[in-house]
Amino acid sequence: MHKIWLIVKREYSTRVKKKSFVLLTVLVPVIVIGFYALIIGIAIKSGNETETVAVIDRAELFQRNTQPVPGLQFEYVSDTAENSFRNQYRERGYKYFLFIPDMDINNPERPNLYYAKALGLGTQAKVEAAINSAITKKRWRAEGLDDSKLNKMKSDISVVQLKDSGDRSESLAAVNSGVGYSAGILIYFMLFIYGSMVMRGVMEEKTNRIAEVIISSAKPFQLMLGKIIGIGGVGLTQFLIWILLVFGLQLVIPLIFPEIGAQMKSADAGGGGMLGVVNALKALPFGTILFTFIFYFIGGYMMYAALFAAVGSMVNEDPQEAQQLIFPITMPIILSFVIMTQAVNQPDSQLAIFGSLFPLTSPIVMMGRISYGVPLWQLLSSMAFLVIGFLGTTWLAGRIYRTGILMYGKKPSLKEMVRWAFRRS
Repeated sequence: MHKIWLIVKREYSTRVKKKSFVLLTVLVPVIVIGFYALIIGIAIKSGNETETVAVIDRAELFQRNTQPVPGLQFEYVSDTAENSFRNQYRERGYKYFLFIPDMDINNPERPNLYYAKALGLGTQAKVEAAINSAITKKRWRAEGLDDSKLNKMKSDISVVQLKDSGDRSESLAAVNSGVGYSAGILIYFMLFIYGSMVMRGVMEEKTNRIAEVIISSAKPFQLMLGKIIGIGGVGLTQFLIWILLVFGLQLVIPLIFPEIGAQMKSADAGGGGMLGVVNALKALPFGTILFTFIFYFIGGYMMYAALFAAVGSMVNEDPQEAQQLIFPITMPIILSFVIMTQAVNQPDSQLAIFGSLFPLTSPIVMMGRISYGVPLWQLLSSMAFLVIGFLGTTWLAGRIYRTGILMYGKKPSLKEMVRWAFRRS
């Protein structure tokens, strides 16, 4: 145990002291929060912008009293032909020109929308929605019904989200989905990043013949386990620092964008969407989510890192050879991500339950389900299966590692790896 601890300290200290670790640990939260703030700022700015559309309405759909369309302003042009105004609208300061021909409302023709440089899907959708709404109104008027009756018949209802306990949260489903997806994708990337880090470390030590020196004083299994724990500690340290920095930087966003702070205050005062999100976040079992995240990160990392270490011990110096060998290892991780996207939408489906119990997929899939509330027996069973899977893969990888780390110049076949794993000591 003392030798393993020495290897752990060596792996941990050498990586934590690197400038790349400090830069990555500090820059990632800054970039994420900065990108997030930039998106919000652009959304606020674009939401306040209005684009003007010149309209020639031969069918008299709008009759100059159409309902306002968010982000669009219609300006009507009279006594002008389509072709002549088509050559003038840019010079007159319009980006868009909508020509609505005279038409039979029961068999309407498609209007022409001209644009100078680019037409976004959002602008097109808004214009089409305004035209369709105007055609519907004109059809109702032709049947002798006025706008007031039409407006009374319209409905825009949404369900009230209530848990069995009676707690109400309009944003509960969206928040559960966002938290589950974020936790799952974070573990997905961390398994790849730190598993690959273990493999590269083993390859470097094997190539530089450092492993031969270390093995003279420690067993191969001790070296592998110490490397896995040390690099895992680096990942856990980095993750905890990221949490602190992200929460700290979020407090700075309202200072950078005062509009965001004003919207949050108005939402809190009026019970708007932002308040619903905050209440939904408060209702989440963050203690359970944090505990399960750390458990599944450690368990999933230890399981996959052992397999990555085994691959690193079999590779000599060819990165392409390593890519071929890690393909079977990465497939369950990719499959986990696919199942997790389904689990976020249907957390109690059979596929989601199976994925959260199967050890090779449970670290990612379970995090997609955990914010929705998972039955205790499923959570405990999943943790037990993951521990068993970790012990099994570590035992298997350790037996391959002890032989592969000292072999050079030959690519082992599958038959040889099986023999390494199950031969008697």
